[in-house]
Amino acid sequence: MLLYCTTLLSRLPVAVHYWISDWLLFPLVYHVARYRRKIVAKNLRNSFPEKSEAERQQIARAFYHQFCDLIVEIIYCYGRSNEEMTQRMEIRNLDEAQRYIHTSGGVISMFTHMGNWEWLAAVGDLVDPAVRVAKVYRKLKNKRVDDLMMSLRAKWKGIYVEKQRVLREMVRLKNEKKPVLWGLNSDQKPRPEVTRTWLTFLNQETGFVDGGEVLAAKFNYPVFYGKVLRVKRGYYTVELKLLAANPQELPLGEITRRYAQELEANIKEQPYLWLWSHNRWKWKRPAQ
Repeated sequence: MLLYCTTLLSRLPVAVHYWISDWLLFPLVYHVARYRRKIVAKNLRNSFPEKSEAERQQIARAFYHQFCDLIVEIIYCYGRSNEEMTQRMEIRNLDEAQRYIHTSGGVISMFTHMGNWEWLAAVGDLVDPAVRVAKVYRKLKNKRVDDLMMSLRAKWKGIYVEKQRVLREMVRLKNEKKPVLWGLNSDQKPRPEVTRTWLTFLNQETGFVDGGEVLAAKFNYPVFYGKVLRVKRGYYTVELKLLAANPQELPLGEITRRYAQELEANIKEQPYLWLWSHNRWKWKRPAQ
């Protein structure tokens, strides 16, 4: 039933979707539910102490508008063609990434919760047909929503691999000599007791997951950062920026440091695009 309703909504014109975002979702999320407003305010205050309260509030409101756009865009995408989605999500520097894929057997693209990360799945047709596209995901707590998201994602090229199965799948695909473009979001908060990399990020000591870096070193897959910017409403660019061509030559933590550096610059360029409602700094470094 949920998928059926989503399918019907996806066929509405994009203007109707953005009307829903502006006049239904935003008032509900921002004013009525006040969804995570304290967390957003705290994150912005600690990340941008140099900005005035008015500037931070402006970013917060822009973030909530973007957040509501994200919801309707995910639904809208399901009813669109590949041709339309490749116009709405431009991938830059894909040729370089594909050269590395064919010479190394695979690459790892470290993405982030910027803009509309779900739309990345819809542009898989831009990738060489000989290349397998694999996206790493973590199951959502709400099973109905998780099932819906997997149904929506299944429309597009590629496979989804749960994070617990990533290593086995990477070994299998490498043994089968299938070139793979791996995509994973690397800006989630790790549990502090297993965090090895702590960096100063947005003026705060921040723990980073290093799974992408560890896997890259194990298979010596080149690593790219996916820089996301919004061109205008409903249109994004993703620039693939090389972080490391030979991960095995670098000390542990260096690729994650480069990723964090790129991510911070990306956020500062268009701060409202990042997922500020995520309680990113919930955990602190354990006492030594």
